[in-house]
Amino acid sequence: MEVDIPMNSGRTHWPRPLLVLATALLLVGAAATGAILLTRDRTPSVTALPLKRAAELTLPGDSSRFDYASLDAQRGLLFIAHLGASEVIEVDVRANRVVRTITGLSDVHGVLVVPALHRVYATATGTNEMVTLDENTGAVLHRTPTGNYPDGLAYDPKRNTVWTTNETGGSETGIDAATGEVRGTVPLGGEAGNNAYDPATGTLLADVQTRNELAVINPATLTVTRRIPLPGCDHPHGLTLDTTDRLAFIACDGNARLLTLDLATWQTTDTSETGPDPDVLAYDPGPHLLYVAAESGWLTTLDVHGQHPTVTGRAHLADGAHIVAVDPATHRSYYPVPHGNGGHPALIAYQPTH
Repeated sequence: MEVDIPMNSGRTHWPRPLLVLATALLLVGAAATGAILLTRDRTPSVTALPLKRAAELTLPGDSSRFDYASLDAQRGLLFIAHLGASEVIEVDVRANRVVRTITGLSDVHGVLVVPALHRVYATATGTNEMVTLDENTGAVLHRTPTGNYPDGLAYDPKRNTVWTTNETGGSETGIDAATGEVRGTVPLGGEAGNNAYDPATGTLLADVQTRNELAVINPATLTVTRRIPLPGCDHPHGLTLDTTDRLAFIACDGNARLLTLDLATWQTTDTSETGPDPDVLAYDPGPHLLYVAAESGWLTTLDVHGQHPTVTGRAHLADGAHIVAVDPATHRSYYPVPHGNGGHPALIAYQPTH
């Protein structure tokens, strides 16, 4: 069974004179650089999503913006960054109930749970710091300064280090996962997108949005050792890995594209269309299913068998549904949204239909 989610992008349209002017400027810039130009405002084709709604839970707080979410699959605990309320919401997805709300995290963007350490890490953009939380109690353990506008997070288990992407700061900050002490900062030479740790090589990968490239970082020497051009990608932001098949998936929010990168050859093997403004990615390794959630509320699902993913669904899921987390045990995917069925903030769960 497949469910066709109603089409309603919920995007903000520019006034026509501004849109015409902006389009003209973009065309001139694209002609000068030879770049591929794909407008953000183009409505993508719709394919029924291979998902069925499984549950919905009303969340506390107001209907302001949510950002990242991270799941401890062993305990069934989902941690959600409620950016607009400056708090992290902890949800028991097995019992479908809110466990606690952790406050005092100014403009919290990123959130990452590390089950082996029983720690949760959150980026507080309002104070330019990473906050370390006790997973069991929600208590604040450390507050660590970062670069400007910390956003995404990645964990390096080999060095027990958490890395923050400092978006406008154009850098990555490495922080000791146990003590909260800064181990070093790596300049990227451009605005930082998301990051991911590659266990096969022990390197950190980071999108460099304003250079349309992927930076490869040696965490031991705190240096960028390689820069990978991303042809056909405008403003790479989202990033996740298939560590088994050695693939990187990169969401290009400037032109609604998903790039598949072979981590052995550093070559782009495939380019797929997504919904407008793709943001958060989640990969379920069992069924080889990739989820691409977009700022526009569109969701794209892709089957990843080999180096050329196949789009299996693309439609508008819900306004504000730009975050996705997936449970590799149950294969459920979770989407915190500002407005659920009752108009209140909610966590919506979907189950694959095949």
